[in-house]
Amino acid sequence: MKYISTRGDKTERGFSEILLEGLAPDGGLYLPTHYPPINNATLTRWRGLSYAELAFEILALYIDDIPRADLKALANKTYTEAVFGTPQITPLKGLGEGVWLQALSNGPTLAFKDMAMQLLGNLFEYELARRGQTLNILGATSGDTGSAAEYAMRGKHGVNVFMLSPKGRMSPFQQAQMFSLQDANIHNIAVEGVFDDCQDIVKAVSNDLEFKRRYRIGTVNSINWARLLAQVVYYFAGYFAATKTNGETVSFAVPSGNFGNICAGHVARMMGLPIKRLVLATNENNVLDEFFRTGTYRVRSSAETHETSSPSMDISKASNFERFVFDLLGRDAARTAQLFKHDVEKQGAFTVTPDEFARIASFGFVSGSSSHADRVATIRETDQRFATVIDTHTADGLKVGREHLDPGVPMIVLETALPAKFAATIVEALGREPGRPAAMVGIEALPKRFIVMPADVQKVKAFITEHA
Repeated sequence: MKYISTRGDKTERGFSEILLEGLAPDGGLYLPTHYPPINNATLTRWRGLSYAELAFEILALYIDDIPRADLKALANKTYTEAVFGTPQITPLKGLGEGVWLQALSNGPTLAFKDMAMQLLGNLFEYELARRGQTLNILGATSGDTGSAAEYAMRGKHGVNVFMLSPKGRMSPFQQAQMFSLQDANIHNIAVEGVFDDCQDIVKAVSNDLEFKRRYRIGTVNSINWARLLAQVVYYFAGYFAATKTNGETVSFAVPSGNFGNICAGHVARMMGLPIKRLVLATNENNVLDEFFRTGTYRVRSSAETHETSSPSMDISKASNFERFVFDLLGRDAARTAQLFKHDVEKQGAFTVTPDEFARIASFGFVSGSSSHADRVATIRETDQRFATVIDTHTADGLKVGREHLDPGVPMIVLETALPAKFAATIVEALGREPGRPAAMVGIEALPKRFIVMPADVQKVKAFITEHA
């Protein structure tokens, strides 16, 4: 299996190379040359596997430059009951009317990002040891990616982490998770701006190829294909848990800001997983919902980006969206580059043609948005009817998912985080504090280690140079 850029770089690369690269040299995102097709016999064979076994089977289709025995050992090391709290790893819970909640937030940082980041940490350590190299990870986070990456990389040999986050824009719990880490290889940078400013800095540094190579810069954001690949696994796991035969279809409702989580569902569907609908849910920052309703993708300025009670989705430029558009355009790299490199960067928007817009339906996508009032109402109703407390982002997914139900088709809502991470809104909805794991009690009072920096690419580069 080889990988190519969405923007036309014809050099085909192996998995281990793109694992450490992040963005392609032409600024595009890596995708496999093809999606391995899954037939009925394979689905039947996979149906009875444990999560770690299923992960190995799917990873092995895309990774052929790591020995199979080593890859299997990495999957077994990552997906354990000790790390994720249950033997099923991502169990389902019924929420009535054919709706299911898939638990993805039982990892170390209480967010779905752990599902991929724990694997990524083990892959990085393995590959760097194999090469005798070090890596400086540069990332941007709107809340959950940062803590998941730092907990996965802390203490890892040969890895430094430089994590950018928007100053004052995360919940107190999210800030405490990251800023309380005292590990020498973890560096937290609070940027005076919004998430998109942080993401733009990461892309700017990654596009400086000389700097990137000199300081061995890698990424853990969902622009890294390895992370997205790990997320494909739980779509298969959710399907098997919700169905009894391969003749059944399911739909998935996915809260989405950066398009990484739902892009993994797109990949699973392209492989042949029987997914009827991929329901994309946004909050008030509805850039993606607007595209799937109108065909126009218009990024928002920092001033137009709303600060909401589902802050991990306060994103106005979805960095993974380019992967789907590449497939939507029949893998036309020149047109993809025109839309993202020229139209978005120069004009802030693009509109696909009517024929291209009509093609979206064949990929199963529908969308909707949710407001703060919707979140509060959904959290309250879910607690009253099912004695289940959900977080704000999951509430966005559940609200929009219920709007797209089909008779006889299970709707699997992907859980985003545990409610402890967003206590203020839970208190508003339920009148009580959400529970939290014992290890996280009092985390906000721990000493914090971070620096504040303006949204300045050169200052970030100088900090990396000094601390790498």
